[in-house]
Amino acid sequence: MSDSTLAKTLAGSRGRTLPGYPRAELPAPTPLPAATVEALAADLADLLGPAAVLRDDGSRLTASTDWAHMSPVLQPLLPGGVADVVARPADAAGIAAAVGAAHRHRVPVTVRGQGTGNYGQGIPLYGGVVIDTSLATRILEVTDGWITAEAGASFVMLEKAARATGQELAILPSTVGSTVGGFIAGGSGGTGSIANGAIWDGYLRSLTVVPCTDDATPVEVGYPDNTAMAHAFGVSGVISAATVALRPARDWTGLFSSFATLDGALAAGEELFALAPTPRLVSLDEAGIVATYRPLDPALPVDRVSVRGIITADSVAAASAVVERHGGRVDAVRPKGPALIASMSYNHTTHRVRKLRPELTHLQCMGPGLTRRRAEVAAAVPESLIHLEGFRMADGGHDWVSMLFLRYDGPDVLYRQMAELAAVEVYVDDPHTWVLHHGRLDLIRAAAARFDPDGLLNPGKLPAAA
Repeated sequence: MSDSTLAKTLAGSRGRTLPGYPRAELPAPTPLPAATVEALAADLADLLGPAAVLRDDGSRLTASTDWAHMSPVLQPLLPGGVADVVARPADAAGIAAAVGAAHRHRVPVTVRGQGTGNYGQGIPLYGGVVIDTSLATRILEVTDGWITAEAGASFVMLEKAARATGQELAILPSTVGSTVGGFIAGGSGGTGSIANGAIWDGYLRSLTVVPCTDDATPVEVGYPDNTAMAHAFGVSGVISAATVALRPARDWTGLFSSFATLDGALAAGEELFALAPTPRLVSLDEAGIVATYRPLDPALPVDRVSVRGIITADSVAAASAVVERHGGRVDAVRPKGPALIASMSYNHTTHRVRKLRPELTHLQCMGPGLTRRRAEVAAAVPESLIHLEGFRMADGGHDWVSMLFLRYDGPDVLYRQMAELAAVEVYVDDPHTWVLHHGRLDLIRAAAARFDPDGLLNPGKLPAAA
């Protein structure tokens, strides 16, 4: 792709704003001076080696995109920026060196793992350097209850290393090829969250954080201060290594069950939350979602509500009794089923649904209205479908979190529907904005002031304080 083609791609989206709260606008095109780009690229090549510095159009565009195309709101707006330079350091020290070089040239810095983010959080809205951490993959240490690795280590690698010591990850994302640094910066929960909550609930023992300064000397940040880097899109410091929680490894199996009614499925799922040992995952889908899963599977009847659990092999009998007590049936028990069940969880469900039904979009939701006021939800959002995940809340109790699928009729309609859902106790965590908007922004802003005094880290993602 030529520079002129890149320019045309960007020009079509400039000046567009997100319709929701908080509002965000793509920056006007302000290309970096060519001399600055040349000097930065030369410095990076000296520090990392010439092969670690990419400037061709294909590499720049690939490093400037993520899975935000799953959002019909974001897709026409993005890419909103394209990296001027891509750096691929081989280790944590190289990550720090690249951050320091970028700061010395006063160039924006966006850090990415495998690019599996869904909100545009890894897109460099102001250009600059994208630091691809996916080559920094060393497992540094496995101890009792903890594993330490460089930011680019994937969860496949982490789980394998943990299993070799009789342990397993406390939480891992549905996309197991994701990197640990990328998941911490962009995610919040996943497989294991039904027992262990979100990533800021004791999952992060220590993070090695690189400040965006000239010397970029890494700092070890312990818990709970390091939760300022969790789901913060990299604006509050660059993660070069992480120590995350492990649990004793268990012999997991997959339970597939189905129900004629949503009420029966909900009751069974909520009783499964209390199963001992706690399941690693409990997911629920209404029949319309099940019908989108391919390939078709006899364990997933398309005309029934599906409840799936990753449970221990020795709790199958107890779980089956729960299913039957609430009017359901066990369709399959598969020792190799956990991988399939995990692939039908969280935003993997969004990918599967939209692949077959692209007219739908998704909202990330929670609140009692999802399950207790389903008819009112249907009235507010006709043709909606719910996917639910069991989750341990901050108070130690359990509840459902949801992907709500609905027909997309444009952003104005979508945001009106979000307001109508709030009126029936369904609260949306908007997945159609790259702007941070959760309840921990004061913590993130304080860390950003410390680790990014010049505002170069992923600019455009952290809103100013009111």
